[in-house]
Amino acid sequence: MQAIGIDVGGSGVKAALVDTRTGEFIGERVRVDTPQPATPDAVVAATRDLIAHLPAEAPIGVGFPAPVVDGVTTTASHVDPAWVGAAARDLFTHALGRPVVLLNDADAAGMGEARFGAAREAPGVVVVLTLGTGIGSAVLHDGVLLPNTELGHLEIRGKAAEARAASAVRKAEGLSWQHWAERLSEVIGVIDRLLWPDLVLLGGGVSRKADRFVPLLDVRPAVRAAQLQNRAGIAGAAVLAGEAAGR
Repeated sequence: MQAIGIDVGGSGVKAALVDTRTGEFIGERVRVDTPQPATPDAVVAATRDLIAHLPAEAPIGVGFPAPVVDGVTTTASHVDPAWVGAAARDLFTHALGRPVVLLNDADAAGMGEARFGAAREAPGVVVVLTLGTGIGSAVLHDGVLLPNTELGHLEIRGKAAEARAASAVRKAEGLSWQHWAERLSEVIGVIDRLLWPDLVLLGGGVSRKADRFVPLLDVRPAVRAAQLQNRAGIAGAAVLAGEAAGR
């Protein structure tokens, strides 16, 4: 009951062997910087090298920072523009030597939380926001995923939401936790008026510091840190790959 989960991000590519029954990592997570420029050939090659020591028979799931439609990546906000319209699932499958389940990275994180984390058995509408280089989103209803939402691209004050409130923006602009929480509250407020979620989960590496900013948020829905933090995408991609392979 093992599968490999891979999380391709704007700054790093991360992977681990995962127990698909529990979502726990088997051994250490491995990471490499995302190649620059992050072209399809470069990212696929880096991913192949990253998992070379992991079991060759394990199914593979890949979370990628773009909507994925029929195995094709449709945007390239944080990777090279050559990914737009690329047959990404086929590229990874050929390079890694076995079938690959490919999905949006935030959707993978949402599924990780739904199966093993803070969204497990959560009723109603749950929105998972991954706060990192950008803002990814996953929308679940009674545990069922609505794929390829891009709520980080909602326009707020003339900019994409992620251009105002991503974790990377907080660091780049030197924002205080209070100031950043105000921006994040505005983003969650816009999402709330569109979807009326019962629960919002905040993931990504910054979720380890949830006590610094979650209490400062001024929003209607309940907000909690993602339980799996930045491990959710790897766990979610792995469990979906395991299910696709019948494991």
